[in-house]
Amino acid sequence: MSARELRILAVDDERSQLQDLARLLRASPIVKQVQCAGDGRDALVKASAEPFDAIFLDVRMPDLDGVELSRVLRRFASPPQLVFVTAHEDAAVEAFELHALDYILKPVGRARLEEALQRVSSALAAEANGGAAGRPSSAEPDVLAAANVRSGSTRLIQRGSILYLQSYGDFVRIVTGDGRYLLRNTLTDLEHRWEQFGFVRVHRQYLANLHQAIELRPAFGSTAELVFPGSLTIPVARRHVADLGRRLAA
Repeated sequence: MSARELRILAVDDERSQLQDLARLLRASPIVKQVQCAGDGRDALVKASAEPFDAIFLDVRMPDLDGVELSRVLRRFASPPQLVFVTAHEDAAVEAFELHALDYILKPVGRARLEEALQRVSSALAAEANGGAAGRPSSAEPDVLAAANVRSGSTRLIQRGSILYLQSYGDFVRIVTGDGRYLLRNTLTDLEHRWEQFGFVRVHRQYLANLHQAIELRPAFGSTAELVFPGSLTIPVARRHVADLGRRLAA
């Protein structure tokens, strides 16, 4: 995608915030056009009238909020990329469940916004190359939102910091070096989406980040344990041991 080609719709019910966002967007060399909407219904009218490459929208708005608007936009034949720009971190889980491309916390910095725009540009280029095969890897967010197991608060987590994931009913338990978090998803979905980032199914209940693993330790009955920093371990099913050993040795 060539420079100055992105068509953006900025949505925020706070006028000053909307003006600041639009100003930063227009300053980007890869943005061609920026339109503004002061609420969700205005945004829906404008998005229905003409195509936008991406919509940068607030989450908490009166009447039709950003999450509700996103659900409607996702039904479009060619839905725009979604980037949430908000001061409300507690809406991150909903945003990523809607497959938002990015999630920016206010106050918005120029560098952070430019990073999001580059992500939009890459995602659109990848979609053009991938056709109907689905959203390619370049559009996969490297940050996800999950609930802290103890406090219930929402935490934004870098995918690379995850040690492993464990099946946990209707959720996936995410384990990092500094905490445990819950994400409403399935191991199977994450296995398919994150294989390209070094995440491998090692057991029916576990998905491991091989970039974080430090040792494959033999265990009883030709099984094994995968060891992570902090002496954390997870079981490796017998049928995965040989393949995992080859991967770690490569």
